Amino acid sequence: MKTTPFVQKHLALGAKMAEFAGYQMPISYSGINEEHAAVRRNAGVFDVSHMGEFILKGPHALPLIQQVTTNDASRLTRGKAQYSCLTNEAGKILDDLIVYCIEENEVYMLVVNASNISKDWDWIEKFNQGKAEIHNISDKTCLLAVQGPNATRIIQPLIEEDIMNLKYYSFLKGKFAGVDNVLISATGYTGSGGVEIYFEDTANHADLIWDRIFEIGAPQGLKPIGLAARDTLRLEMGYCLYGNDIDERTTPLEAGLGWITKFSKDFVGKEALVKQKELGISRKLVGIEMIDRGIPRHDYEICDATGDVIGRVTSGTQSPSLGKAIAMGYVATAHSHPGQEVFIRIRERLLAARIVKMPFE
Repeated sequence: MKTTPFVQKHLALGAKMAEFAGYQMPISYSGINEEHAAVRRNAGVFDVSHMGEFILKGPHALPLIQQVTTNDASRLTRGKAQYSCLTNEAGKILDDLIVYCIEENEVYMLVVNASNISKDWDWIEKFNQGKAEIHNISDKTCLLAVQGPNATRIIQPLIEEDIMNLKYYSFLKGKFAGVDNVLISATGYTGSGGVEIYFEDTANHADLIWDRIFEIGAPQGLKPIGLAARDTLRLEMGYCLYGNDIDERTTPLEAGLGWITKFSKDFVGKEALVKQKELGISRKLVGIEMIDRGIPRHDYEICDATGDVIGRVTSGTQSPSLGKAIAMGYVATAHSHPGQEVFIRIRERLLAARIVKMPFE
């Protein structure tokens, strides 16, 4: 297994470690519920250095991004980021990603899922054909997500630039904790605010930045957070997880990602998605809230009142913040309306649930 530069920090803190996307990663430290609550109420730090980063440079960089992603990156100006996805010719999702505009029309960064780094690189190279200058900087890039309502306030003293008023999906570069050329982005995967911090793993910068964050943050209740709480946090917000809620069997339209699918431009898979839009989708990703007692899990069957299968759960948990069991899953479009009753098959029993809007409340 691969490791991030912070692995010794995690082990010293007694983290429960496990394999995720080929990396040895911290799953939890003090417990999922406690870590989840820390992020919702105060602030927490996630090591997400397993994520992939590609730099695209030159006059062909933007045209390449426009060709392989569904969103319209031409709208990006320097210091802005955008959620998007890669689709194949059939309109299926190869990955979801964030596009950063570092220098308008010249330099961009794509942040992709760890499990898809090689696949995404090969796919982008297939359409690049040597035109844009492209670098895979994943192995030398560290990424810490400091998330929660107090996250930016806690770490503001570590940077001269104002991050308290950094707008959502905007970023800046500056000196952070004495380290030059750090990219700080008002993005995240928790729905509780905060920033993500990108920097190159050189000259012991990983240890330095981790230590400085906790020196200033620990007295204010900042806690290290594992991937288990990251999953419950994102699920409460209705954020998709690649490999669970979206994959190469799903399209952006089915996944409720029509808002990042811009038909005003040409991109790989557009023709298939235009056709699907015209015909109408046969299934839809929905939020599900349990009525009966039981926790829906990945791949559990979603049924109608007669027991006929109408879909499957993609993600599910007992929500720490809401105190109830929630899930996401694909159902036949006829059963996708908020308020509709459905049933989850758990241990051969049909347990009542209802379709709800996301984020969950």
